Amino acid sequence: MTLKQLTAAALAGSLAACSQMPTSSSASRTAQIERTAFGVAHITAPDHESLAYGVAYAHAQDNVCQTAQHLVTARGQRSATFGPAATGLLGLRGLPNEQIDLFIAAHMNDAKLAQAWRSAEPAVQAMARGYVAGYNRYLADNLAKLPEACKGQAWIKPMTLAEYYRSNEITMVQAGVAALADALVAARPPAATPTAYVTFDALEAATAMREAGVLDAPYGSNAWAFGKDTTANGRGMLLGNPHFPWVGPNRFWQMHVTIPGQMDAMGVAIGMYPVVQLGFNKDVAWTHTVSSGKRFTLHELALAPNDTTSYLIDGKTEKMTAKKISIATRGADGQPTTKEQTVWSSRFGPIVVNPRAGLNWTARNAYALQDANTGNTRAISTWLAFSQAKNVADLISSMRNLGMAWVNTIAADRDGSAMFADMSVVPDVDAADLARCAPSRPAAALMGIAGLVVLDGSRSECDWRRDSSSPVPGLTPPERLPVAVRNDWLHNSNDSFFYTHPEQTWGGISPLVGDDILRRPRTRSGLIEVQDLISRGKVTMPAIQGQLFENRNLLARVVLPDLLAACSQAPSQEAKDACATFAAWNRTSELGAKGAPLFREFWRAASTIPGVYRIPFNKASPVATPAGLNMANAEVATKVWDALGGAVKKIRAAGFAHDASLSQVQRFVLTDEPIFFHGGDEIEGVLNNVGDRTAPGITSRGLRIDYGSSYLQTVTFDHRGPVAQAILTYGQSPHKDSPHQTDQLKMYAAKQWISLPFHAEDVAKQRVGEPIRLALP
Repeated sequence: MTLKQLTAAALAGSLAACSQMPTSSSASRTAQIERTAFGVAHITAPDHESLAYGVAYAHAQDNVCQTAQHLVTARGQRSATFGPAATGLLGLRGLPNEQIDLFIAAHMNDAKLAQAWRSAEPAVQAMARGYVAGYNRYLADNLAKLPEACKGQAWIKPMTLAEYYRSNEITMVQAGVAALADALVAARPPAATPTAYVTFDALEAATAMREAGVLDAPYGSNAWAFGKDTTANGRGMLLGNPHFPWVGPNRFWQMHVTIPGQMDAMGVAIGMYPVVQLGFNKDVAWTHTVSSGKRFTLHELALAPNDTTSYLIDGKTEKMTAKKISIATRGADGQPTTKEQTVWSSRFGPIVVNPRAGLNWTARNAYALQDANTGNTRAISTWLAFSQAKNVADLISSMRNLGMAWVNTIAADRDGSAMFADMSVVPDVDAADLARCAPSRPAAALMGIAGLVVLDGSRSECDWRRDSSSPVPGLTPPERLPVAVRNDWLHNSNDSFFYTHPEQTWGGISPLVGDDILRRPRTRSGLIEVQDLISRGKVTMPAIQGQLFENRNLLARVVLPDLLAACSQAPSQEAKDACATFAAWNRTSELGAKGAPLFREFWRAASTIPGVYRIPFNKASPVATPAGLNMANAEVATKVWDALGGAVKKIRAAGFAHDASLSQVQRFVLTDEPIFFHGGDEIEGVLNNVGDRTAPGITSRGLRIDYGSSYLQTVTFDHRGPVAQAILTYGQSPHKDSPHQTDQLKMYAAKQWISLPFHAEDVAKQRVGEPIRLALP
């Protein structure tokens, strides 16, 4: 059979299965898709299943190749499809396809996932069914005219419900076990000979976990919520500025979803979600930032004598579970072959090995990982409830099911309340538990060094608590998670709850939720710039937008005074040239600011120099420290000059002048269209954060941005409801043959915000083209 025949046959089966599902007793189950400017999709349907059907169809119109490739990942078929050594995305990580497939084979348990979804509320189950059927309907209608990126490819196949469940699981665990997928598939039993603890280098351990996204992950966000005491209109105002990938299944997509009389919400969602994850309804607006909370713990197992696949619990021997897995792949000759492996797990979870972080499987010890988000099917329920919320109190109530996998929620409502809540999934382990259940000294040190929480795995009492007040056994209950509601303002830039407002007090929160160490320059920037904004008078939407797009470069302001004071001692011509550029630079990451790319390359290297700051971080002065450059230290100064000269050489070697501006080098990784834009990197403390995560540093192609400011939204309210402006920086579609690949990127580059039509009459006035009506079989 041909690909088209195979696909058609599978689609027929899928659609036939859909026809056996329960149907509404009233209105026709027809989803309507309308589009307004920039391809924003407005989907209206009579029930949850048909709504998801329409969302999936509309999303596929813009992103079918992206979804199809993600389904190859969910199936564990990347090696056979694209080759074992090629790199793919697993959640937020790029890994060799073979490692991704092995992880999928090891982690996914379709029977357990199906069981977990059966416990979800009926509306959520219906949306899953509807999404699968809607995507498959799109393939059936458009198989012969797919975008160039996937047209005619054998890996274009219908979606199954099991694959949809797997896709959700990948999203849920991408801040947990999926971040250490390579460590899971690397675990092998050692020879049963006595071995001492293996030591590790602290810097190497931290680097390894940064690369995995476990420590100081670059993916984050800014969020500002203003209450009635600070706003010009006396209502709530919200800025949402998530920093997420510009490529792959974590791209946002804009939609407006309506079930008349039940739900009416507008905003964005990532991947294959049929609900608004960040957005607004007529009464409340919300956004998310990546939370500082821990999503997993490691358990240091004491292995049984002469048996490296058994461990001791309360003095008794317990056998590890061995699971044989296999994946289809390609051999060195390109021919199909099979790779087999055994993976190991304990009562806590899978065994993981990462020698760089000191996680070794020796004759004495092994490390097991327990992920709190495994099997999490609650998130869609939470977002559904958000869409129907009347105020921030309703949002707080909606999060009590502990479905928020790894994000904070920041919100503002039309009554003028501002809210911050880190009611996310966190293992129930508090400070006393950490002390009582401390592992070996090297393993205990990993929390401060590499962000890894390790517990003594030889005692059953050191498993997670099971508090009866928690809706999910083993998770920290809502009452012990940080929530704040204020009438002035709140903010978050991915540091912990501790820094949401200078006057907000907290108590009794587990260190696994967050601590009082300020780690991110953007948090410092946020605390400075929000208060600068308020100091100028009552806050308005244009003022919020303007503040974000000032593109202040905090680290340049912090370190350049000391560097320029030492420039008379510059040891090379390159360093002298850089000094002259920095002296003239306005210390912003504005589009035309000469020196911004040079500073980024300089600070990319200099920020890692031990002892580089003249004044180290001080908890008593977290916004003002660390500060300065330690140029009085000869060793530090030498390394700073080397970093500065090296930055000049790197930029020139790439073919640019050392004083080039962002208007000459910074553009989107997916296109060579000459659209250059403003914004700075995470390491610079620029709130409007854009970066080059996959291939850091300037090349002959410039600075090619693949993550950062993505869905920027500002929302307030008037007598009718929401007043919203937004920019989806990379547009609705990644496909080069789509008119929506770069249309909003041009708006972003020009700092032009787009007014979003929410009310039915506004949508009708701004509609582009004719509606599409899709009847659910």
